[in-house]
Amino acid sequence: MDWRANWKMLGYIWQYFYASFFRYWLKWFIRQVTGKCELQRICSGYKPGATRTTKAEYSLQSSKNKVLRNALQASSDDLEQCVDQIMQEKNVKAQKDPRFKESLQLCLFQITGYKSLYASVEDLRKEVFDSEKLEHETMLLKLWDLLMPTVKLESRVTKQWGDIGFQGDDPKTDFRGMGLLGLINLVFFSENYTDAARQVLFHANHPKLGYSYAIVGINLTEMAYSLLKSGALKPHFYNTILGKPELQHFHQLYCYLAYEFDKFWVAEEPESIMQFNHYREKFHSQVKAQLQDPNVSLTLTVHPKN
Repeated sequence: MDWRANWKMLGYIWQYFYASFFRYWLKWFIRQVTGKCELQRICSGYKPGATRTTKAEYSLQSSKNKVLRNALQASSDDLEQCVDQIMQEKNVKAQKDPRFKESLQLCLFQITGYKSLYASVEDLRKEVFDSEKLEHETMLLKLWDLLMPTVKLESRVTKQWGDIGFQGDDPKTDFRGMGLLGLINLVFFSENYTDAARQVLFHANHPKLGYSYAIVGINLTEMAYSLLKSGALKPHFYNTILGKPELQHFHQLYCYLAYEFDKFWVAEEPESIMQFNHYREKFHSQVKAQLQDPNVSLTLTVHPKN
């Protein structure tokens, strides 16, 4: 354990000195040799996607130049002006590098868009499901109709909700953790991938391998939210959305998790639902491992509803 701790300490020391001293002089030296700043080399050396945008983000974050760091906090409307300021600061001539402005602006759209997406998702998570709001109630009843089109709901508060995986007679209590976000994800999956959602519900109601469809769905919303919050989803969004990611893209990611978790659960054949936490963490680890791939794209392969 001692040698591992020592190596870890040496790693921290090296990172500190590299970030504080060596990186600056290395960048200066390479610029003298190539005639291009680090951002130029990134934008010209990599195709659009996670690798390029991640490297550009790190370069901007690590810069000692306030103009470059502030670009990460800019609004979408100000990004073009921010890029112009960066080009001025770094003495980048558009005539010599005509593609730089467009490439860097695209990177910034993705970077700032990810932060904006998180803020929007967080707002929905914090919004409490309110049965007094017609919009919320309509959405909940829509979920039932999408999943159980041939079965009429006897009343608003009923044990029938258990048929689609809610815990009690009134589903509103199950949305406490993820707020309205949990319901929106369930409805989005059911509305846009109706056949797939019904297939997953069918598996969830299996007498041996079954699980609580809605409760697990809300749990997967928490997984998607935590991955977004930690920044782990950046490679996925940077690869799949060449621009600003929107809420619908987060909901699409949820659909992927819901469908893939069902496949995973059925393939694993757990002995009982009591083992859910174990398999949930195993699935979570698999997803995080996928997100380590710079070319990752967690895209649902089934066709959406026409």
